[in-house]
Amino acid sequence: QVQLVESGGGLVQAGGSLRLSCAASGRTLSSYTMGWFRQAPGKEREFVAQISGSGAITAYANAVKGRFTMSRDNAQNMMYLQMNSLKPEDTAVYYCAADPNYGRFRTGVRVDYWGEGTLVTVSS
Repeated sequence: QVQLVESGGGLVQAGGSLRLSCAASGRTLSSYTMGWFRQAPGKEREFVAQISGSGAITAYANAVKGRFTMSRDNAQNMMYLQMNSLKPEDTAVYYCAADPNYGRFRTGVRVDYWGEGTLVTVSS
């Protein structure tokens, strides 16, 4: 059974930075696309970013492009999201996810594994 556990969320002022981590256990996910979704209060879940199994290919939502950066360490079964220049509209619960299919990942449909989420709050 695969488990994804997020950490690194918290309260930060606008313009600040946070680094989210996702720890995977249960199996090696080096062949899986991994990434992040977020859900703000009263809104639907939305795609944030994804990274291919090798780490060579990344994709970002337009809302975070240029501010967020993904990376992964397959030897440690870890994935990271560096979030800079945070804005109040980035406030949400951030979910780590993993799926073998890179192309469909950003739709959030049929994603194999999800974490429980970590709350990010950006104050103005």
